[in-house]
Amino acid sequence: MKADAMEADPKALRISPEVEAALAGGYPVVALESTVLAHGLPRPRNLEVGRELEALVRAGGGVPATIAVIDGEPRIGLSEAELERIATSEDVRKLSTREIPIAVAGGLTGATTVAATSFLAAAAGITVFATGGIGGVHRGEPRDVSPDLTELTRTRILVVCAGAKAILDIPATREALETLAIPVLGWQTDVFPGFYSRETGERVDAPVESADEVAEVWRALRSTGIPGGLLLCAPVPLEEELPASEVKEAIDLAISTARTSGVRGKQLTPFLLRELTAATGGATLSANIALLRNNVRVATEVAVALAGPDQPERAQRSAREC
Repeated sequence: MKADAMEADPKALRISPEVEAALAGGYPVVALESTVLAHGLPRPRNLEVGRELEALVRAGGGVPATIAVIDGEPRIGLSEAELERIATSEDVRKLSTREIPIAVAGGLTGATTVAATSFLAAAAGITVFATGGIGGVHRGEPRDVSPDLTELTRTRILVVCAGAKAILDIPATREALETLAIPVLGWQTDVFPGFYSRETGERVDAPVESADEVAEVWRALRSTGIPGGLLLCAPVPLEEELPASEVKEAIDLAISTARTSGVRGKQLTPFLLRELTAATGGATLSANIALLRNNVRVATEVAVALAGPDQPERAQRSAREC
């Protein structure tokens, strides 16, 4: 079913045969963003992780749909060659929602952020989207707010994440989510997670213990006609969690370095992630990959629950036939 907030022309999207067959049959599909591959993870680990996340969706009984814009065409589900291009090319732009029409008109290639991936996934008829962390309010710059939050107020999408990125102002971001009336659930926790750390001092609107519970909340959101999407926060796995104090110290140093170097705008997040990886001896990178894997597993469970008990096996058969 197409998202009711969208009026996209289906001909403007190129949906892969595998994803198209799954959507037509009502099988579980999980959208995956491409910015984390192009700008969030170092090479060659980024391509390895991209392949691994798609494999995790399939292992859980779903169909993966990595999303990007390639040569001006929004792609819903990438081929192996397209995935490799996004992960290895030097000319891949970072696209939020507002930049999609610019990329389309200019025939450009770009990796989609949380906002852009949410928009395109919903336009294609995909309900569940797994990412690492959402954007939010930047530290020391309360007017610098990610369009990820705005997109969640107007797009019918269920986003699974590990909370907001740790480099952000977490309390301000949580307050913004409340102000924008975006429902926030906690996967087997009542804590709003802090990306690399499980505890932030903030709370979610309600904890959920299973994918079936998430599906019930999603259906209630749809039936009541409340606009926008739903945020499901899954904490980083305990064995990969980093102490909040250690992360804060590394982030403070990275932000100071960014300010001294004049790094701002869409270049800031990739810069800070690289600085954190160096400062923690790779620990933040390890935690980032672990939470990505976990979020994809949770998202696939939710997609399967929304599709129905007999759909995973049928989805796998359908994918093999494409």
